[in-house]
Amino acid sequence: MRIGELAGLAGVSTRTVRHYHQLGLLPEPVRRANGYREYGLRDAVALARVRRLTELGLGLEEVRDVLADDAGRELREVLTELDADLARQEEALRVRRVRLAELLRRAEEPGGLPEEGPVSEQLAELFGEMARASARLPGPEPAMAAREREVLALLEASGDGRVQGAMAAALREAMAAPGAMERAYAVYGLLDGLVGAAVDDPRVAGAARALVECVPEGAVEAVAAGAGGTTDFGPGAEFWAELMVAELAPAQVAAVRRAVRMIEERAR
Repeated sequence: MRIGELAGLAGVSTRTVRHYHQLGLLPEPVRRANGYREYGLRDAVALARVRRLTELGLGLEEVRDVLADDAGRELREVLTELDADLARQEEALRVRRVRLAELLRRAEEPGGLPEEGPVSEQLAELFGEMARASARLPGPEPAMAAREREVLALLEASGDGRVQGAMAAALREAMAAPGAMERAYAVYGLLDGLVGAAVDDPRVAGAARALVECVPEGAVEAVAAGAGGTTDFGPGAEFWAELMVAELAPAQVAAVRRAVRMIEERAR
């Protein structure tokens, strides 16, 4: 048989056959005088076995180990490991479907899913509370509210388990405090009001103080610890402050940076 005939018999491409030769999964056959490979029944059987093993989910390195063990013991071990791996994948899929079901449920509720999503359940609760608070207020939602949601979603996605735990605790604290959301939206309004203002405008200091008063202790510990560098919780406060102030008006930048300095002092 020529390589095209062998590949067609096994249901693979000729490129796959050549790749298996390069990896040593399929031995090189004898060649004719004209240089063409000449395949036989044994080659077809070997190629079909490689295909069956890969269809089970084995990687090519695992297939090589199976083929190298004439006694067949390695095949049993690899198949046992493969079964355990598939069980882990099934559990991961189950968890993902539970999460998707929760997101679909939220999509049917008033306000739907946040544009910044998907996010954790804690963050989704906070964003939902923000949407309800905004709906109670006259006029459009402050631009700073939307920006804060973007940064919170990024902070959650970029942290490890510890920072996510700290974030969850901080969010619970922020939501539990009476009137916390109303105070937060008042701060958003103060910051929005600084667009076009000078950096020495007296409102800058007032907005900074109001911003600090809205930050719960859990967030101070998670974000401000070791400000200016990378900590056990991830990037420090200055990193997130710079991210927050990107594209803001100068007076808004001044207010946020002043608030960060105050948070650092509060955290010491």
